[in-house]
Amino acid sequence: MTRLLLASASPARRATLQSAGIDPLVVVSSVDEPAVLAAAAERFGTLDPADAVLVLAQAKVEDVARAVADGTPAELADADDLVLLGCDSMLELDGEILGKPDDADDAVRRWRAMRGRTGVLHTGHWVIDERATPDEGGEGTRGTLGATSSTVVHFADLSDEEVAAYVATGEPLAVAGAFTVDGLGGPFVDRIEGDHHGVVGVSLPLLRGLLGEIGVTVPSLWRTA
Repeated sequence: MTRLLLASASPARRATLQSAGIDPLVVVSSVDEPAVLAAAAERFGTLDPADAVLVLAQAKVEDVARAVADGTPAELADADDLVLLGCDSMLELDGEILGKPDDADDAVRRWRAMRGRTGVLHTGHWVIDERATPDEGGEGTRGTLGATSSTVVHFADLSDEEVAAYVATGEPLAVAGAFTVDGLGGPFVDRIEGDHHGVVGVSLPLLRGLLGEIGVTVPSLWRTA
């Protein structure tokens, strides 16, 4: 039975997959994100936000793939049924890339710039098929591929008091773009254009397409109990 391993600490991503019937294994990467982006920029030039999240998603899942191959965690050392998924999200506002805020003051500044305006939330997805291949007795492809989900987000015109109250909850400090649509930040997003799940952190339709490229169906990943 194929198992999905999520290379992310995001509870929202895990909850999104669980709501779709998939209970992923979770192993968190130790990637130095600024270093990865700096190296990519040196190699390829300035990255568009949609490319930056894809580079980070790939780096995260490859880091976890190496860890699993090296025996961390030990219970997965001999696994031959894993498909790994890495994700990364950023908000684009006026061409600027916005990840998680540095602190509460930064989150307040972000929201004062975002309120009443429109941004694009980009989420990169990268999949690695680590399943045994047919000549090894499995159905794997050893494929590696990715794509980015981009969703237009229209923010409500918050008052200073609403901004302060939201930032004081601490939620904006833990998420890309300093907002959620599936939590306390939901009332502060007027509407979106695109995939709701991509804003939460993992686009289920996009993931279905990537899995299909390596011969894995979503129902094959559904929990059985």
